[in-house]
Amino acid sequence: MSKKKLGFGIIGTGAIAGLHAAAINACDDAELVAVCSSTQERATEAAKKFGVPADHELDKFFQRKEIDIVAICTHSGNHLEPAIAAAKAGKHILLEKPIEVSVARADELIQACKSAGVKLGVIFQNRLKPGYLQLKEAVNQGLLGKLLMGTAAINWYRDPSYYSSSSWKGTLVGDGGAALINQGVHTIDLLLDIMGEARAVYGQVRTMVHDIEGEDVGAALINFKSGALGTITGGTALYPGNPERLEIYGEKGNVILEAGKIVTWNVSGSTGDLPTSEVGGSGASDPMAIDYRLHLGQVQDMVDAVRDNREPMVTGEDARQSLALILGIYQSSREGKQIVLK
Repeated sequence: MSKKKLGFGIIGTGAIAGLHAAAINACDDAELVAVCSSTQERATEAAKKFGVPADHELDKFFQRKEIDIVAICTHSGNHLEPAIAAAKAGKHILLEKPIEVSVARADELIQACKSAGVKLGVIFQNRLKPGYLQLKEAVNQGLLGKLLMGTAAINWYRDPSYYSSSSWKGTLVGDGGAALINQGVHTIDLLLDIMGEARAVYGQVRTMVHDIEGEDVGAALINFKSGALGTITGGTALYPGNPERLEIYGEKGNVILEAGKIVTWNVSGSTGDLPTSEVGGSGASDPMAIDYRLHLGQVQDMVDAVRDNREPMVTGEDARQSLALILGIYQSSREGKQIVLK
């Protein structure tokens, strides 16, 4: 007897919602049953686009008993309120990155889910790229030995129209900043997932090209709790945009990834069977130059987490770490000093 598919509802019907819908529809254990948009007009358009009922009022949306899991695809600074409403309605939550735009709002969101007894998963789909999974396994097996240094470079480009076409991108309230918190957060999440928690950070950010509140270039030096060091560079003004890089150095060698694909494997006693798959793509110059297949992996993981009563692959606490580090970089830049993270 086949298991009942879990019903997904999507809140927010912008570009990223399309990836979620494609992933849900491609998952044998899930089905998209409803969407919710900000206005009646947008809801009407969304119903046609997604082929499911659409609401513009959260109360009506959450009354739909067929919704088991809610995918929240609103802008970053508008995750908390719909998440609290979803938790109170007993719906599990799969949330787009970053978890929120302040640590206080992230903590409130995490606590609301715990209090309601619902699962909270956060989208960091690059954790599922084959090259990254091979790197993580090598680190877990101790092939690199003690980790010494990790670097993340997200030196991307966005055309001015990327910001001018949106009311929230690049704003402090809606986006929480710009290049690091929106684009860089994916690779920063991977850096932390490999290197462990950060203890302190010194950073500088600048707005040099785009007409936005947030930064379009930034750099940081990290002290990890393990004693290892790390660096981050990122931007959306760095024409024409290079594939993101993750470099991990240990006492026994190093591994370098570009756009999630292993390009260097220099590990003592290990040749490494380098994956050729480039599943997922890179958003170096086009934010939609990614496909839904990695989101599909997280949709399946969320279904399994609910069915098996376990934590999702990326928890709220996991997502809080990358947010806290990025906000620490911003604070360091404002105050001109190293920031000890909490």
